[in-house]
Amino acid sequence: MCPTKFSVEHPLKSIGNFLISDKIVENLPKSDVAVVTSSGLRILAHSHIMAMVSPVMENAMEKAKRNPKTGEKVISIPGVPCTDEEIDKYGMHLLALSHVFSVPKLKQRCTKGLAIGLTIENVIDVLQLARLCDAPDLHLKGMKLVSGKFKDVKKTEGWRFVRKHDPWLELDVLQYIDEVESRKKRSKRHKEEQRQYLQLSEAMDCLVHICTEGCTSVGPYDMDPNKKKEPCKRFATCHGLQMLIRHFATCKKRVNGGCSRCKRMWQLLRLHASMCEHHDHCRVPLCRQFKLKMQQREKKAEDAKWRVLVKKVLLAKTVSSLSVLTEAAAPHQVTKHFCDASPLHGCNADA
Repeated sequence: MCPTKFSVEHPLKSIGNFLISDKIVENLPKSDVAVVTSSGLRILAHSHIMAMVSPVMENAMEKAKRNPKTGEKVISIPGVPCTDEEIDKYGMHLLALSHVFSVPKLKQRCTKGLAIGLTIENVIDVLQLARLCDAPDLHLKGMKLVSGKFKDVKKTEGWRFVRKHDPWLELDVLQYIDEVESRKKRSKRHKEEQRQYLQLSEAMDCLVHICTEGCTSVGPYDMDPNKKKEPCKRFATCHGLQMLIRHFATCKKRVNGGCSRCKRMWQLLRLHASMCEHHDHCRVPLCRQFKLKMQQREKKAEDAKWRVLVKKVLLAKTVSSLSVLTEAAAPHQVTKHFCDASPLHGCNADA
């Protein structure tokens, strides 16, 4: 019989992974097994076909009890635990089974349940299981708990077992903790640098303010000294810079280059000249002279450091103007630290 004629005379039905014609289905013997689900649904089937499909079902057929009245076998398949209490109790076992038998939805449910129930006592066991069952989300949450409570985790029996019998997991945990600490240090260092660059940017604005408008008792040469000015909004910054300007004007060590505070003032003046776009009519002292000197020496390595510093200060200023700062620097900290900000260390102010 050709395939085409067979398909016409015997239409095919799909049962599981098998194609069976209507005629063959009609000629099958009467079902001899009933599968009962947790909802009470009865599914009639043939024991030989089910045994062919799965060795697990074959084993169940052998152990199934017969109904004395009908003579059919009854197999109860209530399903797997799915409530939160059952996940808490059997979650680790179900995760292993769902991974072995490739049940993605059950695996996802177990992963979420175990992640919620992570404790210091069971986190090491969960980490071992997550690594074996390929559960990266659960593994990451376990690592975060270990890194945050490592002192307590070290006292558990699970950690002592890992140190003796699972050096790879121990190494993974220690490397993760080291990476977390390194990220924290880099983040802290970056925030500190940005804070210093922002202080320098504010100091540049304040320097222009003092040299152009004057602030309290310090100002341009043509300002009326008897005219009293009220403190500006950046009074702390202005006050610290005024003290530095007064010292710079009266210091006798400045000529020989022996005064560190005067060197800091030279650096601030040079930084302003590097950032100033109006040096032709700028009222900040020495702005034009510094600009000309820098143009003559722009190829030197020392000037490259200044260009990098200028870019970072300008970037900090731009970011601060675009974002709303949630934490403002304390006024006394600005007064104390802006004159010796570390980004200027190593930059020579001599022009």
